[in-house]
Amino acid sequence: MELIGSSYKGDTKNGRMEGKGEYTFPTETTYVGETKDGMFYGKGVLHFPNGSKYEAIWENGIAKQGSFVFADGLQYQEKDWDYCDGCDRCFYSELCNGLRPAGESHITDLHPPRVIPDGCYDCGDGFYDPSTRVVTAYTGSFLRNGRKLLLLSY
Repeated sequence: MELIGSSYKGDTKNGRMEGKGEYTFPTETTYVGETKDGMFYGKGVLHFPNGSKYEAIWENGIAKQGSFVFADGLQYQEKDWDYCDGCDRCFYSELCNGLRPAGESHITDLHPPRVIPDGCYDCGDGFYDPSTRVVTAYTGSFLRNGRKLLLLSY
């Protein structure tokens, strides 16, 4: 685990994750829940650095049934999804709490928004620079090389 930058705290059996524990990926995404034979197994939650989470029932490391909740509390729905459609592009917090006063365009749900360098794109866990094709964390550290990214344009 140390070789790839991940870590585990919790129960083990024969040197493998077994029981309850917390597994942290190099991206700082954390799994908290049950494990079996070195894999996610049973109830567990993936906590993402941006505050969103994915709760699921896992079997042999694969999510069999789960639900995703965005950092702002919006729960994803596979059917009858009426958020952020072509007619309404409000942020979820604006739907819950009302719109902020008119003025500069709101390009993010954060107030104040993150500082993204000119010519770069916000990609949720950092910013993508198309000239270097690198995703950099908001703190300035390297996250990953970018090839083809789905970017949100504002």
